[in-house]
Amino acid sequence: MVFQYPEHPASRWALLNQAERDAAYNNSAAVVNSADLVKARNDASAAYRAAHPDALDLAYGPSAREAWDIYPGKAAEAPCFVFIHGGYWQAGSRENFACLAAGLAAHGWTVALPGYTLAPEADLQRIRDEIFRALDWLAGHGGQYRAGGRIIVSGWSAGGHLAALALAHPAVQAGLALSGVFELAPIRDTYLNTKLRLSDAEIATLSPQRLDVVHKPLAIAYGSREVPALVEDSRAFHAKRAAAHAPGSLIPVAGADHFTILDQLRRPDGLLTRAALDLAQGL
Repeated sequence: MVFQYPEHPASRWALLNQAERDAAYNNSAAVVNSADLVKARNDASAAYRAAHPDALDLAYGPSAREAWDIYPGKAAEAPCFVFIHGGYWQAGSRENFACLAAGLAAHGWTVALPGYTLAPEADLQRIRDEIFRALDWLAGHGGQYRAGGRIIVSGWSAGGHLAALALAHPAVQAGLALSGVFELAPIRDTYLNTKLRLSDAEIATLSPQRLDVVHKPLAIAYGSREVPALVEDSRAFHAKRAAAHAPGSLIPVAGADHFTILDQLRRPDGLLTRAALDLAQGL
């Protein structure tokens, strides 16, 4: 028997058993061909990175993963799209998302991907601090790599969560959060917490849904075939921001799952590429 996700998992979370709670956030299990999709993305990223080697592995901090890959745009004043990788804060790397630069690079933008230390080596507070330190570095040194223009921060999955937090950084003008996690409390009740070890303080201070609204433009996107927990997170976070009159659209990507949603950023004519272009035009 195939497990059916509850329509609104948060509304009956206390009634779910451990397997159901784990399944509610298991994107890989929810998408049958997820391994193939990830491999195709990683292979395309390796090829893109090899073809654009001029500004890779730029250290912004002391640990091994604190480094940027920057794909310079056509002009020094070009917008800079910062993309933070996903992997539930405990997997993934900037190298495996390089191919996503292609969409906005076709429009002359600079695309910059920061790495960060993963759990359990780093807790979530340290990961957040590394992203802010990366943005500090970009603000001071990005001009050397045609990354001195307006910064739009983005990210997918765990990176969507980090992008929502990074919207508060003074160097950032706008954001685009994809398939993000914006309320951390349920994560502590799942298999993901084995490495994360979330504290009460981290849930309170690092859940975007619980923080004061940042009044900068933030578009929030999710795939219509995502697990319901992530769909509801995106809708609830957008509703909170809308109630505070903060700018930014909610973008449901029809037919997209947690992995195929990225196609809409990789393509020059993709829906999410257009969303980033619209954000920059509105600044």
